[in-house]
Amino acid sequence: MQILEKFPQKKLLLIEKENSLAFHQSGHNSGVIHAGVYYQPGSLKAKFCKMGVNKTIEFCSKHQIPFEQCGKLIVATSKNELEGLSSLEKRCKQNGLNPSRLNHSQLKKIEPNINGLEAIKVTETGIVDYIRMSEVMGKIIHDRGGQILLGSEVTEIIENKNEVKVEVNADKKSIIESKFLVCCGGLQSDRLAKMAGLKINYKIIPFRGDYYLLNKIHNNIVNHLIYPVPDPKYPFLGVHLTKMIDGTVTVGPNAVLNISRENYNKVNFNLYDFLDMIIYQGFWKLILKNMIPGFKELYSSLRKKRYLSLCQKYCPSLSLSDLEPYRSGIRAQAVSKSGDLIHDFIIEETSKTLHVCNAPSPAATSSIPIGEYITNLISKKIS
Repeated sequence: MQILEKFPQKKLLLIEKENSLAFHQSGHNSGVIHAGVYYQPGSLKAKFCKMGVNKTIEFCSKHQIPFEQCGKLIVATSKNELEGLSSLEKRCKQNGLNPSRLNHSQLKKIEPNINGLEAIKVTETGIVDYIRMSEVMGKIIHDRGGQILLGSEVTEIIENKNEVKVEVNADKKSIIESKFLVCCGGLQSDRLAKMAGLKINYKIIPFRGDYYLLNKIHNNIVNHLIYPVPDPKYPFLGVHLTKMIDGTVTVGPNAVLNISRENYNKVNFNLYDFLDMIIYQGFWKLILKNMIPGFKELYSSLRKKRYLSLCQKYCPSLSLSDLEPYRSGIRAQAVSKSGDLIHDFIIEETSKTLHVCNAPSPAATSSIPIGEYITNLISKKIS
């Protein structure tokens, strides 16, 4: 979108594997406009997320896309979480936010259905439909003269001195030639980078996030988004209550290792993805380092009652019958060879390609700043 804005004379082709835009991560997330609470100050995540809040709201306002800045509450439900809450409050301020610290009575006044000792309130957080945003962005690309090729899987990338050749749909082989290629492949980003000849030292490991939908009688159970105090060692935010832009409320997600990159059902199996994951040394080191929390996440996925107990810590009025089936999401998480989760965005380059290789949450919030950053990076190469 930004490339055509800066270089209107250029031709742009967007190649999408699926038959619609935002089919995977962008369309299977919580729909949250993140304010930038959790991210390391100075990181790309912190920088782009802070910019992304305003740019997302500007974009939605301009194109009549419904959104709401309802704010979020991060709730400490035990004394041992208060230190973590204070650390998050400090992190908020480091990232340019203005959190409010609430005691128990102040929390109860604005959220009567939520229990907690204390909380921090972040007013900048909001909600939106990212599928709708993606559709509007697609229309803008089309209106600016760009083309979108749906249902076209990239199977080979060949870079030479003068151009990049991209092979799509191996069974009906088609070659597309271009002066420059930008890959934003999400769950397949590491494989696309390797196709282009990059030697990377990480692999995308898929984490499934299971959600439940609250029964519609609970559509007004909260006024804000409600989050627990997360474990700072992990880039996952814990099971939370999320108001959706359609008026419903979801619960989730957890974070469970998945055996497939793109199959959202718990029992679906992809042999290639599975073998690709288990032969990677970083996978086993990740397992060994995180065995206990990993089993806890798996248990919450298998046992609805356990999942409910995580919600009842801060919303005790919920019952098993309130949790109705809802879709899952899969997070594309880069893991190093040492078994560490890579927290920040990763952007890699060759002479004629650029690859966004690690862009989990808050990438949807950060999408417009990421697009601007990419446009600036490649300007000299395509001008």
